[in-house]
Amino acid sequence: MTSDPQSGYVIRQMRDAILDTDLKLMQLINQRLTLVRRLRTYKEDQGIPFVDPERERWMHQYLQGANRGPLSATGLDAIYDQVLELTKQETADD
Repeated sequence: MTSDPQSGYVIRQMRDAILDTDLKLMQLINQRLTLVRRLRTYKEDQGIPFVDPERERWMHQYLQGANRGPLSATGLDAIYDQVLELTKQETADD
């Protein structure tokens, strides 16, 4: 089986684009953590519970409405659940 001589270049280009996207995701998650940390501190100072299940449900619905794919609704829920859990863990001991 002979491979296309361009395939190595194409693969590198795609991998570079994927890595660039991963770096952007990491930056956005860090930005989200910074914002949630500020909100958590404010809510604690005001005596307001940090976790708001109604807001979490609303965000799930909002994101589902905004999602245009190819990420499935199930996939979006799984990712967002993980983001929420990670956010709670990462901001717990500040």
